[in-house]
Amino acid sequence: MGAVAAPPLIAGILAISNWRWIFFITGGLGVVWTVWWRLSYFVPQVEPSIEAGARRLRPPSWFSLVRMRETWGLVLPKFLSDAAWYFYLFWLPKYLYDARGFDIRSVGRLAWIPYAAAGIGCLAGGSFSSYLVGRHLGLGAARKWALGLSAAVMPFILLVTHVRVSWALALFSLAFFGQQSWSTLVMVLPTDLFPQEVVGSVAGMVGFGGAMGGIAFGTLAGYLLDHGFGYGVVFALAGSFHVIGFLIILVAIPVVAPLSLGSKLQYEAAR
Repeated sequence: MGAVAAPPLIAGILAISNWRWIFFITGGLGVVWTVWWRLSYFVPQVEPSIEAGARRLRPPSWFSLVRMRETWGLVLPKFLSDAAWYFYLFWLPKYLYDARGFDIRSVGRLAWIPYAAAGIGCLAGGSFSSYLVGRHLGLGAARKWALGLSAAVMPFILLVTHVRVSWALALFSLAFFGQQSWSTLVMVLPTDLFPQEVVGSVAGMVGFGGAMGGIAFGTLAGYLLDHGFGYGVVFALAGSFHVIGFLIILVAIPVVAPLSLGSKLQYEAAR
């Protein structure tokens, strides 16, 4: 929702003032939200049995989780998919400026559309997976069907440099939709696979992998564009990442079901 509101808001600010006010206004909104959160937040009630269990068990080490194939089956696909996602987020306005001749007004009027599609994708991916489960499809099959269909639309971004601007925006919207449908599902998989005590750690590692992918591919994209490779090459790479990530999931996580970790994770009693 914020990404949808940002382009027209920024264009409106620039129309009546200078670029510095963008930071004052958006930063000010963040401060207002922080104050609201601080005043409204309260510590939830925790059942005594859960609280006692939390004191009795220590979290497992990250080293134990890193040694598991299923962990890498989530971290690596997130690394690849977020590499493409961060590229779309950070480079879409620049692409519209450089390759499509957009100005501030055009960006403010049209650049929100792919972000709206991303928001719909967030809801659609999880809803479709739940729908398949409700139709008595197994959990693993439902997750993989939804992930596979999300990944399947991503290579269409390769056509962006070959079509007129209206179709380019449609293709960006499709890619944003598919990416966020994919991302929602990938972040659900830790809860399908790992015990409750481990989900937070695994989800954190998956998020870390995604951030590192964004850093790596952002650097590579800048290098390629600076050295004359053009947007076509960069879009070709970005369009393949989700498909590769899906293949990794199929190999590393052949069955989506709660793991019996056994000796893989050792909990120590608190002193």
